[in-house]
Amino acid sequence: MNRIRALVPAVCALALQLFLPISSGHAQGIPQNIPRKELLILENPEGTIKNAGWFNIWAINAGAQSNGLQQAALDTLWYIDPESGINGVWENALAADKPQYNADFTEMTVKLSKGIFWSDGVEFTAEDVLATVMLQIKNPGMRYSAVMASNVASVEAPDPYTVVFKLKKPNSRFHANFTVRWGAVWILPKHVFEKVPDPAKFDFNKPISLGAYVLHSFDPDGKWYIWQLRDDWQRTTLGRFGKPGPKYLAYVDPGPPDKRVIAQLNHELDVIHDIAPEGMFALAKQSKSTRAWFKGFPYGHPDPTLPAVIFNDQNELFKNRDVRWALALLIDIKAVSMASYRGAATISAIGVPPTGTHPATYHQPMEEWLKNFEIDTGKRKIKPYDPTIGKQIADMLRPSMGEQIPSDPKEIARAFGMGWWKTDPQAAAELLEKAGFTKRGGAWSTPDGKPFTVRVMVEGDLRPVMTRAGTMIVQQWKQAGIDAKIDVAQGTLPTRRAAGDFDSFIGWSVETWGGHQDLSYFLDSWHSQFVAEPGKSQPQRNWQRWSNPELDKIIEQTRSVGFDDPKSIELGKEYVKLAVKEMPTIPLMAYNVFTAMDQTYWTGYPTAEDPYTDPVPNWGNSRYMFVKLKPAH
Repeated sequence: MNRIRALVPAVCALALQLFLPISSGHAQGIPQNIPRKELLILENPEGTIKNAGWFNIWAINAGAQSNGLQQAALDTLWYIDPESGINGVWENALAADKPQYNADFTEMTVKLSKGIFWSDGVEFTAEDVLATVMLQIKNPGMRYSAVMASNVASVEAPDPYTVVFKLKKPNSRFHANFTVRWGAVWILPKHVFEKVPDPAKFDFNKPISLGAYVLHSFDPDGKWYIWQLRDDWQRTTLGRFGKPGPKYLAYVDPGPPDKRVIAQLNHELDVIHDIAPEGMFALAKQSKSTRAWFKGFPYGHPDPTLPAVIFNDQNELFKNRDVRWALALLIDIKAVSMASYRGAATISAIGVPPTGTHPATYHQPMEEWLKNFEIDTGKRKIKPYDPTIGKQIADMLRPSMGEQIPSDPKEIARAFGMGWWKTDPQAAAELLEKAGFTKRGGAWSTPDGKPFTVRVMVEGDLRPVMTRAGTMIVQQWKQAGIDAKIDVAQGTLPTRRAAGDFDSFIGWSVETWGGHQDLSYFLDSWHSQFVAEPGKSQPQRNWQRWSNPELDKIIEQTRSVGFDDPKSIELGKEYVKLAVKEMPTIPLMAYNVFTAMDQTYWTGYPTAEDPYTDPVPNWGNSRYMFVKLKPAH
């Protein structure tokens, strides 16, 4: 019955499209004088942008990043693809070679590519890199100020195509800041910013482009942005792979999930960033031209990100790990999997996404440790890990999905994950009592006698799968006597996340390279040196604002070994153990993105059969898709 009820909204949405006029293929509001056969229309998952004319990505002011700015107009030193890559996983972009470190990792030298030009005709040189770094250091509070100021002792350019960074401490992962996986420290044009009195207040409108596209036009209300291929696209780093297929790119806010489905059925939206599983199932059934990452179930692209319950660990309620563990033991992950992904989820008990080669590197080797792991509830010791939960999810799905659900234990683990934590209300109650909480009349109170209230922030229609996961978890906590509430922050979650304006939220602070086993992409930013004071903006990724001396030691040791050194994996396992013991966040599952690609106007999208990059359109790496796309007719 749950599956039938879940499909009703999608079916109703599809019924609506029968009453809609067949359009010209343009999304609503996009200028009609752009030939549709030259236009690729992509969803911007940021939705409608509040400060639509803000293009200064180096300062935070309610502007957008995923409106084509980072995908089409900006560039930086290196890229690591989450998939196989267009020319291998590692790509030298503005840099001509890999980073060169000295013996103790206190100095990094970068050789730059030659013949790259800004869209206004000025050549890109080392001076632009220097300006990018120094502007961040001299202006605290900008997007990359904390990481640059804490790492860089000095930076110099001995010639126009060489940059030398001298670091304050050994850091073999410093290059990660300038390496795109989703985004990175983007290089700014010195010749523009050196004329600006206050870079934090400069809107950078109209932006000078270093990428293959320039801004054509945008909606002042923030609903769409159009980018046009540069006449001199050969003088960009993307040019080495050939001419991009689309002459124009439109990044749009197509509205809630049902409207995204309708827009693609009407060929008004070539790439849907993400929809609920029912929407994907409906498109697969109704549209002959829609293609997903996988041809069939589970359809979605498994991003190397780890959705979790992210606590604000500076909140007095969540400073005690016993409280965090109690909340974890009140979650039924099987119900969360069914509510969020209709079972098409890959669960993870540890703080590493169960995607790519991570299961072989981290999940499988740590299985025995997890089975033997114990926590003290104050009354007894328990072993909370259940290694059979992935199999239980597969068994739940098999009666309705039949042969689509594997029976081989290895395939089950790959598709649905391995184990997770047992649902144990009694152990959770013991942990809360140990932390000084009391339960009266079926309701929990905090140590100071107030109701134990927990807001769970979600993004609403902008990310339906995560919203449904949060809703299910709130229900489970309510049943246990906690005053849990859903807090819908549609369009404002990134701002509130950075400000620490939440009790908890469903999202991720763990993001891995995808194409590389090293965990530094997110782990370095978890160092206590980057944790903001309460009330101040938190630098990227450690949204839980968690600090721990043991973690700092692991991060500092990682900084002292090479990026490809096997020792980094062993240090990664030490992080996993610490994160299990402390539970600073509650890991849930991989983020499977239901990206749907319409082949009516364009072919050549990346898929599981041709995984040259990630199809999810807000990633910086998605720029490689443009050179592989060809007109369908």
